Amino acid sequence: MRRPFLALLLLAAAGALPSASAFAGPAGDRARSHLEAIAAGDVAAITADYVPGSLFQWVGGPLDGVYAGPQEIASVWAKFAKAQAPLSLQLTALDEAANPKGATVTASLVLKGKATIPLRYVLVYRNDKLVDEVWQIAPPAK
Repeated sequence: MRRPFLALLLLAAAGALPSASAFAGPAGDRARSHLEAIAAGDVAAITADYVPGSLFQWVGGPLDGVYAGPQEIASVWAKFAKAQAPLSLQLTALDEAANPKGATVTASLVLKGKATIPLRYVLVYRNDKLVDEVWQIAPPAK
């Protein structure tokens, strides 16, 4: 019983096992691009996948609120980019769950620049468009 666990542990330590983000599919790739655009402050790229019914929940911090539709969401991203960008992106986890109706991507990340922003992020895609998004400020546990 102990040997298979040790073998897996050794493979993981050697980098022979893929990370969770290596299993990301198309939505995971879209989410990664979205997060990279946020770090760069590229509002046009950030907002490219929104549709008229898109909803963005910003939970915590000075921009806390609910934003609906591409124009309102673009406005909040422009404020954020002006205040914070450029940032470095440290993606610590990315997971995708998909079925024929859509995909949900969850990510843990840290953005670093003028401030350090630890986040838990959830993105919901339908027909390859971003329909629901949650930006959760996630301070480290004490």
